[in-house]
Amino acid sequence: MSLSRALSKRCNDVCELCGGEEGLQAYVVAPKSGDSIDEQVVVCQTCHTQLADDGQIEANHWRCLNDSIWHEVDAVKVVSYRMLHKLQDQGWAEDLIEMMYMEEDVTEWARHGMIDPDSAVIHKDSNGNVLQSGDTVVLIKDLNVKGASFTAKRGTAVRRISLVQDNANHIQGRINDQTIIILTKYVKKS
Repeated sequence: MSLSRALSKRCNDVCELCGGEEGLQAYVVAPKSGDSIDEQVVVCQTCHTQLADDGQIEANHWRCLNDSIWHEVDAVKVVSYRMLHKLQDQGWAEDLIEMMYMEEDVTEWARHGMIDPDSAVIHKDSNGNVLQSGDTVVLIKDLNVKGASFTAKRGTAVRRISLVQDNANHIQGRINDQTIIILTKYVKKS
C-alpha cells in the first residue's frame, strides 16, 4: 500500500486536525523526514495555510484542537501542541495545553520543532531554575505595577505564566485580574 493511500485510509478523507474535507494534503511534521506514515498528518487547505504562515492564524479555527489533542497518532498531537503554544495568549488554548498528555519522546519531538535549539531564549528564576510556559512562580519582592494602582506583594503566586519569547528576563502573568510583565529576577519557581 502506498504512503498516500495509507494516510487517506487512516484519516477517512478528513483533516486530522479540524475535520475539514477541502484540499486535503500530507503535512510532514518537522524535524522528521516524512518517510513514514507516523511522521505525517493529513490537513485541509485552511489548516495548511495557517500552519505555514503564522500571520494567517485565525484563533477560532483552532478550537478544533480540543478533539485532536486526544488523537491516537503522535504526529497529530505534536502539531496540536505546537499550534496551542502559538495561541497560548488565548485562555482556552492554555487550558488545553494543561490537559494534554504525551509520552516524553513525543513531547521532545514537539518542542524540538518549535524553536531553533541554538537560538533558544532560556528563562531562569532568581535561583537559576529554568522556567517554562504554564509554570507557577512566587514573587520574592514587593513590585510596584506600572500603569496600575496596586503593588504586587512578595509571596504572591502567579499561575500559568507565559514566556516573553525574545527576552529571557521577562515573563508574563496575571495578578489581580491584570496581565503584567514581570522580571525573572524577582520570582522563584514553585
